[in-house]
This record gives sequence, structure tokens and C-alpha cells, in this order.
Amino acid sequence: MNATADERMEKLKVLLVDDEKGYAEVLAKRMALRGIAVSVALSGTEAIRMLRGEQFDAAVLDLKLEDMDGIEILKIFKKMDPAMPVIMVTGHGSETAARQGMEFGAFDYLMKPCNLNVLMEKIRQACHR
Repeated sequence: MNATADERMEKLKVLLVDDEKGYAEVLAKRMALRGIAVSVALSGTEAIRMLRGEQFDAAVLDLKLEDMDGIEILKIFKKMDPAMPVIMVTGHGSETAARQGMEFGAFDYLMKPCNLNVLMEKIRQACHR
């Protein structure tokens, strides 16, 4: 019996890093409805602390955070867990910075607000590469 894409993602643990609390909560709920275990970090500092304490299959990381630059967080994530794929998201029109994230090891990037189905597909691709 073939599992659907959503069923295959059921056991995935994703770290969502975004300082826009409302956006992060809505996105986390929508991802959870699709069977993903989502942990939300509202700052770079919180995200690093969370990554120290547990393992994640992937991270969705906002490029612009109040306390830290997303590229800096990406570099730290890659030192802490080089195999964890990181998908960058940006709502600030900084596609250049998002591309820079790719140079530092991000799996891919999306512009905010991103289509949930596209994000889910990126997470699936990242975790099954």
C-alpha cells in the first residue's frame, strides 16, 4: 500500500524559526494538521537553544529576525547539525540574501507569504534527499 505524501511526512519534526508570532503560530498549526511535529522558536537565540536540546528533521528559518541575522543562524545550525536541511523564508524582498543562504548550505528558499503546499513539498524534498 502506497502512503500519501502527507502520511510520509507524518513523523517529521520541523523547527520553525520566525519572530512574527502570529504568522509562526498559524503556519505551525497548518503544518501540524498535515502531520508534522512543529516546534516554534520566536528568536534566533531560542532556536539555537532548542536545537541543542533535540534533533529536527528540518528547519524553516526566517531570514530577518529581531535578535539575529538569519544567515548567522544558518551558519550556527550547519555547525551544530550539518545534515539538517534548512529552508530559508523571507518576506523582505531580499532574494539576494536568500540566495546567499544557499551558498552557506540552505536547502532552498521561499518568499513570504509562501504557499503551504509548496513549503510542504520543499520540506519533503529536503528530508528525503
